[in-house]
Amino acid sequence: MIEIAILKNHLEGDNLLYNGVDTSSFMRVIEIRGRGAADQNLSLLRPTGSDEDYVVSRSSPTRYIEVDYEIRGKNRKELRKKIDAFSDLIVTEEKVPIIFGDEPDMTYYCEFAGAEENTERPHIGKHQGTITLLREKHKYGPEKEVILDTTIGNILTNEGTAEAQPIFELEVLAPVTFAMVSNGDEYNLLGIPGDDDMEVVDTKPLVLSERGETLNTWSTSGVVVDDRFNDVDGTMTYDGTGIMADTFGTGTKIHGPAIIKEIPPIQDFEIETIFDTISNFDEDNYRMEVYMFDEGMNMLGKIGLNDNNRNFTRRIGLARVGEYAGAGVRYAINGSNYKRDDLQRVALMYLRVRREGQKYTFYISEIRNGKHYATITETFNDVNNEYQGKLKYVQLFIGNWQDRRRTFRTRINSVNVYELKQETIDQTPYIAGVGDIITFDHVNDELLINGEDRKEIKDFGGSFFSLAKGENQLAVLPSGAFNAKVKYRPRYR
Repeated sequence: MIEIAILKNHLEGDNLLYNGVDTSSFMRVIEIRGRGAADQNLSLLRPTGSDEDYVVSRSSPTRYIEVDYEIRGKNRKELRKKIDAFSDLIVTEEKVPIIFGDEPDMTYYCEFAGAEENTERPHIGKHQGTITLLREKHKYGPEKEVILDTTIGNILTNEGTAEAQPIFELEVLAPVTFAMVSNGDEYNLLGIPGDDDMEVVDTKPLVLSERGETLNTWSTSGVVVDDRFNDVDGTMTYDGTGIMADTFGTGTKIHGPAIIKEIPPIQDFEIETIFDTISNFDEDNYRMEVYMFDEGMNMLGKIGLNDNNRNFTRRIGLARVGEYAGAGVRYAINGSNYKRDDLQRVALMYLRVRREGQKYTFYISEIRNGKHYATITETFNDVNNEYQGKLKYVQLFIGNWQDRRRTFRTRINSVNVYELKQETIDQTPYIAGVGDIITFDHVNDELLINGEDRKEIKDFGGSFFSLAKGENQLAVLPSGAFNAKVKYRPRYR
Protein backbone atom coordinates (compact mmCIF):
# COMPACT_ATOMS: atom_id res chain seq x y z
CA MET A 1 0.00 0.00 0.00
CA ILE A 2 1.38 3.42 -0.99
CA GLU A 3 1.74 5.97 1.79
CA ILE A 4 -1.36 8.15 2.04
CA ALA A 5 0.69 11.29 2.68
CA ILE A 6 2.55 10.79 -0.61
CA LEU A 7 -0.55 10.01 -2.63
CA LYS A 8 -2.44 13.05 -1.34
CA ASN A 9 0.07 15.30 -3.07
CA HIS A 10 -0.85 13.78 -6.43
CA LEU A 11 -4.62 13.78 -6.10
CA GLU A 12 -6.70 15.54 -8.69
CA GLY A 13 -10.35 16.51 -8.58
CA ASP A 14 -11.60 13.30 -10.21
CA ASN A 15 -9.46 10.94 -8.08
CA LEU A 16 -9.89 9.49 -4.62
CA LEU A 17 -7.94 7.52 -2.05
CA TYR A 18 -10.01 4.64 -0.73
CA ASN A 19 -8.58 3.11 2.44
CA GLY A 20 -5.13 4.30 1.41
CA VAL A 21 -5.35 2.98 -2.17
CA ASP A 22 -5.06 5.33 -5.13
CA THR A 23 -8.01 4.39 -7.36
CA SER A 24 -6.90 6.48 -10.36
CA SER A 25 -5.38 3.44 -12.11
CA PHE A 26 -8.78 1.82 -12.66
CA MET A 27 -11.55 4.39 -12.13
CA ARG A 28 -12.34 8.10 -12.02
CA VAL A 29 -14.91 10.09 -10.09
CA ILE A 30 -17.66 11.73 -12.12
CA GLU A 31 -19.85 13.26 -9.42
CA ILE A 32 -20.07 13.31 -5.61
CA ARG A 33 -23.11 13.93 -3.41
CA GLY A 34 -23.36 14.05 0.37
CA ARG A 35 -20.61 16.50 1.33
CA GLY A 36 -22.84 19.54 1.63
CA ALA A 37 -23.92 21.56 4.64
CA ALA A 38 -24.72 19.71 7.85
CA ASP A 39 -28.35 18.79 8.49
CA GLN A 40 -30.34 18.48 11.70
CA ASN A 41 -33.53 16.70 12.75
CA LEU A 42 -35.84 18.45 15.20
CA SER A 43 -38.43 16.77 17.39
CA LEU A 44 -41.25 19.28 17.93
CA LEU A 45 -44.08 19.59 20.43
CA ARG A 46 -47.08 21.94 20.19
CA PRO A 47 -48.85 22.36 23.53
CA THR A 48 -52.65 22.29 23.55
CA GLY A 49 -54.04 25.70 22.77
CA SER A 50 -50.74 27.01 21.39
CA ASP A 51 -49.99 27.99 17.80
CA GLU A 52 -46.21 27.65 18.28
CA ASP A 53 -43.98 24.55 18.15
CA TYR A 54 -41.27 23.91 20.72
CA VAL A 55 -38.08 21.94 20.12
CA VAL A 56 -38.02 18.87 22.35
CA SER A 57 -34.79 17.32 21.01
CA ARG A 58 -32.26 17.61 18.22
CA SER A 59 -30.38 14.87 16.39
CA SER A 60 -28.12 14.48 13.40
CA PRO A 61 -29.56 12.44 10.52
CA THR A 62 -27.70 9.54 8.99
CA ARG A 63 -25.34 10.87 6.36
CA TYR A 64 -24.35 9.15 3.13
CA ILE A 65 -21.93 9.97 0.35
CA GLU A 66 -22.78 8.87 -3.19
CA VAL A 67 -19.98 8.63 -5.73
CA ASP A 68 -20.72 8.30 -9.43
CA TYR A 69 -17.71 6.68 -11.08
CA GLU A 70 -16.50 5.47 -14.44
CA ILE A 71 -14.18 2.57 -15.26
CA ARG A 72 -12.62 2.25 -18.69
CA GLY A 73 -10.62 -0.53 -20.30
CA LYS A 74 -8.85 -1.00 -23.61
CA ASN A 75 -10.89 -4.14 -24.19
CA ARG A 76 -13.50 -6.35 -22.47
CA LYS A 77 -10.89 -8.38 -20.59
CA GLU A 78 -9.14 -5.34 -19.15
CA LEU A 79 -12.48 -3.78 -18.23
CA ARG A 80 -13.54 -6.88 -16.27
CA LYS A 81 -10.22 -6.96 -14.40
CA LYS A 82 -10.59 -3.33 -13.36
CA ILE A 83 -14.18 -3.87 -12.22
CA ASP A 84 -13.10 -6.88 -10.16
CA ALA A 85 -10.25 -4.91 -8.58
CA PHE A 86 -12.61 -2.05 -7.74
CA SER A 87 -15.18 -4.44 -6.22
CA ASP A 88 -12.55 -6.08 -4.08
CA LEU A 89 -11.42 -2.69 -2.80
CA ILE A 90 -14.71 -1.05 -1.90
CA VAL A 91 -16.31 -3.84 0.15
CA THR A 92 -15.28 -3.31 3.78
CA GLU A 93 -16.55 -4.46 7.16
CA GLU A 94 -15.65 -1.27 8.99
CA LYS A 95 -15.22 2.42 8.39
CA VAL A 96 -12.15 3.30 6.33
CA PRO A 97 -10.48 6.63 5.46
CA ILE A 98 -11.48 8.21 2.16
CA ILE A 99 -9.87 11.32 0.65
CA PHE A 100 -11.27 13.12 -2.40
CA GLY A 101 -9.07 14.88 -4.92
CA ASP A 102 -10.77 18.24 -4.48
CA GLU A 103 -10.31 18.05 -0.67
CA PRO A 104 -6.82 16.58 -0.27
CA ASP A 105 -6.45 17.83 3.32
CA MET A 106 -9.73 16.35 4.56
CA THR A 107 -10.44 12.73 5.50
CA TYR A 108 -13.90 11.15 5.59
CA TYR A 109 -14.45 7.88 7.47
CA CYS A 110 -16.99 5.79 5.62
CA GLU A 111 -18.32 2.26 5.36
CA PHE A 112 -19.43 0.71 2.10
CA ALA A 113 -23.26 0.64 1.98
CA GLY A 114 -23.98 -0.59 -1.54
CA ALA A 115 -23.44 -0.11 -5.26
CA GLU A 116 -25.59 0.44 -8.31
CA GLU A 117 -24.65 -0.28 -11.89
CA ASN A 118 -25.80 2.54 -14.14
CA THR A 119 -24.32 1.71 -17.53
CA GLU A 120 -21.97 -0.93 -18.91
CA ARG A 121 -20.83 -0.94 -22.53
CA PRO A 122 -18.20 -3.66 -22.81
CA HIS A 123 -17.86 -3.24 -26.57
CA ILE A 124 -16.31 0.21 -25.97
CA GLY A 125 -14.72 -0.73 -22.63
CA LYS A 126 -16.80 1.50 -20.35
CA HIS A 127 -18.61 0.84 -17.07
CA GLN A 128 -20.42 3.47 -14.98
CA GLY A 129 -22.02 3.10 -11.57
CA THR A 130 -22.65 4.60 -8.15
CA ILE A 131 -21.33 3.53 -4.77
CA THR A 132 -23.02 4.58 -1.54
CA LEU A 133 -20.97 5.17 1.60
CA LEU A 134 -22.21 5.54 5.17
CA ARG A 135 -20.13 8.38 6.58
CA GLU A 136 -19.36 9.80 9.98
CA LYS A 137 -21.03 13.15 10.50
CA HIS A 138 -17.65 14.91 10.72
CA LYS A 139 -14.70 15.10 8.39
CA TYR A 140 -11.16 15.41 9.72
CA GLY A 141 -8.26 17.71 8.95
CA PRO A 142 -4.55 16.80 9.24
CA GLU A 143 -3.28 15.79 12.68
CA LYS A 144 -1.89 18.63 14.80
CA GLU A 145 0.79 18.20 17.47
CA VAL A 146 1.37 20.84 20.15
CA ILE A 147 4.13 20.81 22.76
CA LEU A 148 2.73 21.73 26.19
CA ASP A 149 4.50 23.72 28.90
CA THR A 150 3.92 21.72 32.09
CA THR A 151 4.95 24.56 34.41
CA ILE A 152 2.19 26.95 33.32
CA GLY A 153 -1.19 26.84 31.63
CA ASN A 154 -1.44 26.50 27.85
CA ILE A 155 -3.85 28.01 25.35
CA LEU A 156 -4.62 25.77 22.40
CA THR A 157 -6.82 26.94 19.54
CA ASN A 158 -8.89 24.22 17.88
CA GLU A 159 -9.51 25.67 14.42
CA GLY A 160 -12.12 23.07 13.51
CA THR A 161 -15.86 23.76 13.47
CA ALA A 162 -16.61 21.02 16.03
CA GLU A 163 -15.11 19.51 19.16
CA ALA A 164 -12.00 17.37 18.73
CA GLN A 165 -10.70 14.40 20.72
CA PRO A 166 -7.14 14.84 22.01
CA ILE A 167 -4.37 12.36 22.78
CA PHE A 168 -1.99 13.50 25.52
CA GLU A 169 1.47 11.91 25.78
CA LEU A 170 3.52 12.56 28.92
CA GLU A 171 7.16 11.52 29.25
CA VAL A 172 7.98 11.20 32.94
CA LEU A 173 10.97 13.28 34.12
CA ALA A 174 10.75 12.36 37.82
CA PRO A 175 8.80 9.64 39.69
CA VAL A 176 5.14 10.60 40.10
CA THR A 177 2.22 9.38 42.20
CA PHE A 178 -0.29 10.79 39.71
CA ALA A 179 -0.67 12.36 36.29
CA MET A 180 -3.47 14.76 35.38
CA VAL A 181 -4.53 16.63 32.25
CA SER A 182 -7.25 19.26 32.32
CA ASN A 183 -9.09 21.68 30.04
CA GLY A 184 -10.07 23.93 32.93
CA ASP A 185 -13.58 22.56 33.42
CA GLU A 186 -12.86 18.83 33.12
CA TYR A 187 -9.93 16.57 33.94
CA ASN A 188 -8.55 13.08 33.55
CA LEU A 189 -6.38 11.57 36.27
CA LEU A 190 -4.30 8.46 36.88
CA GLY A 191 -3.00 7.66 40.36
CA ILE A 192 -3.39 9.53 43.63
CA PRO A 193 -2.17 13.07 44.43
CA GLY A 194 -0.46 12.69 47.81
CA ASP A 195 -1.47 14.99 50.66
CA ASP A 196 1.27 17.00 52.38
CA ASP A 197 1.04 14.82 55.50
CA MET A 198 1.40 11.56 53.53
CA GLU A 199 4.71 9.84 52.82
CA VAL A 200 5.48 9.14 49.18
CA VAL A 201 7.03 5.68 48.75
CA ASP A 202 8.55 3.66 45.93
CA THR A 203 6.68 0.36 46.12
CA LYS A 204 8.69 -1.06 43.18
CA PRO A 205 12.40 -0.20 43.51
CA LEU A 206 14.60 -1.35 40.64
CA VAL A 207 17.02 -4.15 41.56
CA LEU A 208 18.48 -5.03 38.13
CA SER A 209 18.35 -3.41 34.71
CA GLU A 210 20.20 -5.02 31.82
CA ARG A 211 20.21 -4.01 28.18
CA GLY A 212 23.44 -5.69 27.19
CA GLU A 213 26.05 -3.09 28.09
CA THR A 214 27.22 -5.03 31.16
CA LEU A 215 27.12 -8.64 29.94
CA ASN A 216 30.61 -9.09 31.39
CA THR A 217 28.99 -9.10 34.86
CA TRP A 218 26.93 -12.20 33.97
CA SER A 219 28.24 -15.74 34.24
CA THR A 220 27.97 -18.93 32.19
CA SER A 221 28.81 -21.12 35.18
CA GLY A 222 26.01 -23.08 36.80
CA VAL A 223 23.31 -22.33 34.21
CA VAL A 224 20.28 -24.67 34.28
CA VAL A 225 17.76 -24.98 31.43
CA ASP A 226 14.90 -27.34 30.62
CA ASP A 227 17.23 -29.98 29.19
CA ARG A 228 14.31 -31.91 27.68
CA PHE A 229 14.10 -29.10 25.11
CA ASN A 230 17.41 -27.28 25.27
CA ASP A 231 21.18 -27.71 25.09
CA VAL A 232 23.45 -24.95 26.37
CA ASP A 233 26.16 -23.94 23.90
CA GLY A 234 27.47 -20.81 22.21
CA THR A 235 27.97 -17.25 23.44
CA MET A 236 25.98 -14.07 24.07
CA THR A 237 26.82 -10.60 22.75
CA TYR A 238 25.59 -6.99 22.90
CA ASP A 239 24.65 -5.64 19.46
CA GLY A 240 24.22 -2.01 20.53
CA THR A 241 20.50 -2.40 21.23
CA GLY A 242 20.10 -5.58 23.24
CA ILE A 243 21.31 -9.09 24.00
CA MET A 244 21.72 -11.59 21.17
CA ALA A 245 23.31 -14.99 20.64
CA ASP A 246 26.68 -14.43 18.98
CA THR A 247 27.01 -18.18 18.39
CA PHE A 248 24.53 -21.00 19.03
CA GLY A 249 26.93 -23.93 19.12
CA THR A 250 25.59 -27.30 18.00
CA GLY A 251 23.03 -29.80 19.23
CA THR A 252 20.25 -32.21 18.30
CA LYS A 253 17.50 -29.99 19.73
CA ILE A 254 17.14 -26.31 20.66
CA HIS A 255 20.68 -25.16 21.45
CA GLY A 256 22.19 -21.83 22.33
CA PRO A 257 23.88 -19.77 25.03
CA ALA A 258 22.67 -19.10 28.58
CA ILE A 259 23.97 -16.59 31.11
CA ILE A 260 23.10 -16.09 34.77
CA LYS A 261 23.23 -13.13 37.18
CA GLU A 262 23.11 -13.00 40.98
CA ILE A 263 21.03 -10.27 42.64
CA PRO A 264 20.32 -9.36 46.27
CA PRO A 265 17.67 -11.89 47.46
CA ILE A 266 14.11 -10.53 47.31
CA GLN A 267 10.81 -12.10 48.34
CA ASP A 268 8.12 -10.35 46.34
CA PHE A 269 9.35 -9.37 42.90
CA GLU A 270 8.54 -8.43 39.32
CA ILE A 271 10.55 -9.27 36.21
CA GLU A 272 9.78 -7.65 32.88
CA THR A 273 11.51 -8.22 29.56
CA ILE A 274 11.12 -7.22 25.92
CA PHE A 275 11.82 -9.75 23.18
CA ASP A 276 12.53 -8.40 19.68
CA THR A 277 11.94 -11.03 16.98
CA ILE A 278 12.12 -11.08 13.19
CA SER A 279 11.27 -14.33 11.38
CA ASN A 280 11.83 -13.97 7.66
CA PHE A 281 10.86 -17.59 6.97
CA ASP A 282 8.14 -19.86 8.33
CA GLU A 283 10.67 -22.58 9.09
CA ASP A 284 12.53 -20.36 11.56
CA ASN A 285 12.36 -21.97 15.01
CA TYR A 286 13.70 -20.55 18.26
CA ARG A 287 13.24 -20.40 22.02
CA MET A 288 13.91 -17.36 24.26
CA GLU A 289 13.53 -17.63 28.04
CA VAL A 290 14.12 -15.85 31.32
CA TYR A 291 14.54 -18.24 34.26
CA MET A 292 14.17 -17.53 37.99
CA PHE A 293 16.08 -19.33 40.78
CA ASP A 294 16.07 -19.03 44.56
CA GLU A 295 19.02 -19.00 46.98
CA GLY A 296 19.47 -22.77 46.67
CA MET A 297 19.34 -22.66 42.83
CA ASN A 298 15.86 -24.18 42.90
CA MET A 299 13.94 -23.12 39.80
CA LEU A 300 11.10 -20.76 40.70
CA GLY A 301 9.85 -20.72 37.12
CA LYS A 302 10.33 -19.00 33.79
CA ILE A 303 8.79 -16.76 31.15
CA GLY A 304 9.57 -17.07 27.47
CA LEU A 305 8.63 -17.34 23.83
CA ASN A 306 8.84 -20.30 21.49
CA ASP A 307 8.37 -21.03 17.78
CA ASN A 308 8.09 -24.81 17.42
CA ASN A 309 6.62 -25.24 13.94
CA ARG A 310 8.42 -24.84 10.63
CA ASN A 311 5.15 -24.21 8.75
CA PHE A 312 4.14 -21.03 10.60
CA THR A 313 5.60 -17.79 11.89
CA ARG A 314 4.48 -18.91 15.32
CA ARG A 315 4.86 -17.36 18.76
CA ILE A 316 3.92 -19.46 21.77
CA GLY A 317 3.99 -17.82 25.17
CA LEU A 318 5.71 -19.70 27.98
CA ALA A 319 5.01 -19.01 31.65
CA ARG A 320 5.57 -21.64 34.30
CA VAL A 321 6.09 -21.98 38.03
CA GLY A 322 8.82 -24.41 39.17
CA GLU A 323 10.92 -26.81 37.14
CA TYR A 324 9.66 -28.79 34.15
CA ALA A 325 7.50 -31.74 35.26
CA GLY A 326 5.62 -32.71 32.13
CA ALA A 327 3.51 -31.07 29.44
CA GLY A 328 1.23 -28.44 30.92
CA VAL A 329 2.29 -29.00 34.55
CA ARG A 330 2.26 -25.65 36.39
CA TYR A 331 2.17 -23.83 33.04
CA ALA A 332 -0.02 -20.75 33.42
CA ILE A 333 0.64 -19.86 29.76
CA ASN A 334 1.64 -22.21 26.95
CA GLY A 335 0.43 -23.38 23.55
CA SER A 336 -3.02 -24.16 24.93
CA ASN A 337 -3.87 -20.49 25.54
CA TYR A 338 -1.23 -18.40 23.75
CA LYS A 339 -0.32 -19.82 20.35
CA ARG A 340 -0.24 -16.95 17.89
CA ASP A 341 0.05 -17.61 14.17
CA ASP A 342 -1.49 -14.25 13.27
CA LEU A 343 1.31 -11.91 14.34
CA GLN A 344 3.63 -10.27 11.84
CA ARG A 345 7.10 -11.54 11.02
CA VAL A 346 8.45 -8.56 12.95
CA ALA A 347 7.12 -8.63 16.50
CA LEU A 348 8.09 -6.82 19.68
CA MET A 349 6.88 -8.88 22.66
CA TYR A 350 6.52 -7.79 26.29
CA LEU A 351 6.63 -10.45 29.03
CA ARG A 352 6.22 -10.03 32.79
CA VAL A 353 6.02 -12.19 35.90
CA ARG A 354 5.07 -10.88 39.33
CA ARG A 355 5.12 -12.80 42.61
CA GLU A 356 3.25 -11.34 45.56
CA GLY A 357 2.92 -13.76 48.45
CA GLN A 358 1.72 -17.09 47.07
CA LYS A 359 0.40 -15.57 43.85
CA TYR A 360 2.34 -15.61 40.57
CA THR A 361 0.87 -13.37 37.85
CA PHE A 362 2.08 -13.71 34.25
CA TYR A 363 1.43 -11.24 31.43
CA ILE A 364 2.38 -11.42 27.73
CA SER A 365 1.55 -8.99 24.92
CA GLU A 366 2.71 -7.76 21.55
CA ILE A 367 3.81 -4.11 21.40
CA ARG A 368 2.51 -2.47 18.26
CA ASN A 369 2.88 1.29 17.69
CA GLY A 370 3.54 1.75 21.40
CA LYS A 371 0.38 -0.10 22.51
CA HIS A 372 -0.16 -3.59 23.86
CA TYR A 373 -2.08 -6.06 21.68
CA ALA A 374 -2.78 -9.81 21.82
CA THR A 375 -2.51 -9.72 25.60
CA ILE A 376 -2.94 -12.54 28.11
CA THR A 377 -2.87 -12.51 31.91
CA GLU A 378 -2.81 -15.73 33.92
CA THR A 379 -2.11 -16.57 37.56
CA PHE A 380 -0.80 -19.52 39.58
CA ASN A 381 -1.36 -19.78 43.33
CA ASP A 382 1.41 -21.61 45.17
CA VAL A 383 -0.97 -22.90 47.86
CA ASN A 384 1.55 -25.47 49.14
CA ASN A 385 4.36 -22.91 49.42
CA GLU A 386 6.64 -24.99 47.20
CA TYR A 387 8.08 -22.04 45.27
CA GLN A 388 8.43 -19.33 47.89
CA GLY A 389 12.22 -19.09 48.09
CA LYS A 390 13.72 -15.64 47.63
CA LEU A 391 14.65 -14.72 44.08
CA LYS A 392 18.46 -14.62 43.87
CA TYR A 393 19.43 -15.62 40.32
CA VAL A 394 18.12 -14.49 36.92
CA GLN A 395 19.07 -16.44 33.81
CA LEU A 396 18.71 -15.71 30.07
CA PHE A 397 18.60 -18.29 27.27
CA ILE A 398 18.38 -17.87 23.47
CA GLY A 399 18.23 -21.00 21.35
CA ASN A 400 18.00 -22.08 17.72
CA TRP A 401 16.61 -25.42 16.46
CA GLN A 402 19.13 -28.09 15.40
CA ASP A 403 21.01 -27.12 12.21
CA ARG A 404 18.46 -24.74 10.75
CA ARG A 405 19.32 -21.31 9.43
CA ARG A 406 19.57 -18.67 12.15
CA THR A 407 16.47 -16.58 12.72
CA PHE A 408 17.14 -13.04 11.46
CA ARG A 409 16.63 -11.61 14.95
CA THR A 410 16.03 -13.14 18.37
CA ARG A 411 17.07 -10.39 20.73
CA ILE A 412 16.35 -9.58 24.37
CA ASN A 413 16.13 -5.79 24.35
CA SER A 414 15.91 -5.40 28.12
CA VAL A 415 15.44 -7.21 31.42
CA ASN A 416 14.31 -5.34 34.53
CA VAL A 417 13.91 -6.83 38.02
CA TYR A 418 12.00 -4.99 40.75
CA GLU A 419 11.38 -5.67 44.42
CA LEU A 420 7.71 -5.29 45.35
CA LYS A 421 6.94 -3.57 48.62
CA GLN A 422 3.53 -3.14 50.23
CA GLU A 423 2.30 0.37 50.90
CA THR A 424 1.00 1.11 54.38
CA ILE A 425 -1.39 3.68 55.84
CA ASP A 426 -0.49 7.31 55.10
CA GLN A 427 1.71 6.32 52.15
CA THR A 428 1.19 7.14 48.48
CA PRO A 429 2.89 4.94 45.86
CA TYR A 430 4.58 6.04 42.66
CA ILE A 431 2.74 5.01 39.49
CA ALA A 432 5.51 5.81 36.97
CA GLY A 433 9.24 6.47 36.89
CA VAL A 434 11.72 8.36 34.78
CA GLY A 435 11.35 7.58 31.07
CA ASP A 436 7.89 6.03 31.34
CA ILE A 437 5.25 7.22 28.86
CA ILE A 438 1.74 8.00 30.14
CA THR A 439 -0.97 8.32 27.49
CA PHE A 440 -4.42 9.84 27.90
CA ASP A 441 -6.09 8.73 24.66
CA HIS A 442 -9.43 10.54 24.41
CA VAL A 443 -10.00 9.17 20.90
CA ASN A 444 -10.14 5.52 21.92
CA ASP A 445 -10.92 6.09 25.64
CA GLU A 446 -7.63 4.51 26.72
CA LEU A 447 -5.35 5.22 29.68
CA LEU A 448 -1.92 3.70 29.13
CA ILE A 449 1.45 3.52 30.86
CA ASN A 450 4.12 2.32 28.45
CA GLY A 451 1.36 1.06 26.16
CA GLU A 452 -0.37 -1.05 28.83
CA ASP A 453 -3.94 -0.40 29.91
CA ARG A 454 -4.05 1.12 33.42
CA LYS A 455 -7.68 2.12 33.85
CA GLU A 456 -7.70 0.39 37.24
CA ILE A 457 -5.90 3.41 38.72
CA LYS A 458 -8.12 6.03 37.03
CA ASP A 459 -9.68 8.63 39.31
CA PHE A 460 -13.44 8.14 39.61
CA GLY A 461 -14.22 11.75 38.72
CA GLY A 462 -11.97 11.86 35.66
CA SER A 463 -13.44 11.87 32.15
CA PHE A 464 -12.38 11.67 28.51
CA PHE A 465 -13.02 15.30 27.64
CA SER A 466 -12.93 17.00 24.24
CA LEU A 467 -11.24 20.11 22.91
CA ALA A 468 -13.86 22.77 22.38
CA LYS A 469 -14.09 24.74 19.16
CA GLY A 470 -11.81 27.76 19.51
CA GLU A 471 -9.60 28.42 22.55
CA ASN A 472 -8.89 25.77 25.18
CA GLN A 473 -6.93 26.23 28.40
CA LEU A 474 -4.90 23.10 29.05
CA ALA A 475 -2.87 22.15 32.10
CA VAL A 476 -0.69 19.18 33.06
CA LEU A 477 0.08 18.19 36.65
CA PRO A 478 2.28 17.67 38.62
CA SER A 479 3.95 20.85 37.43
CA GLY A 480 7.29 20.29 35.70
CA ALA A 481 7.17 16.48 36.03
CA PHE A 482 6.77 15.72 32.32
CA ASN A 483 7.69 16.47 28.77
CA ALA A 484 4.18 16.71 27.37
CA LYS A 485 2.46 17.04 24.03
CA VAL A 486 -1.08 16.79 22.72
CA LYS A 487 -2.18 15.50 19.32
CA TYR A 488 -5.60 16.01 17.74
CA ARG A 489 -7.35 16.15 14.40
CA PRO A 490 -9.61 19.15 13.79
CA ARG A 491 -13.16 18.07 12.93
CA TYR A 492 -15.51 19.84 10.57
CA ARG A 493 -19.26 19.47 10.22
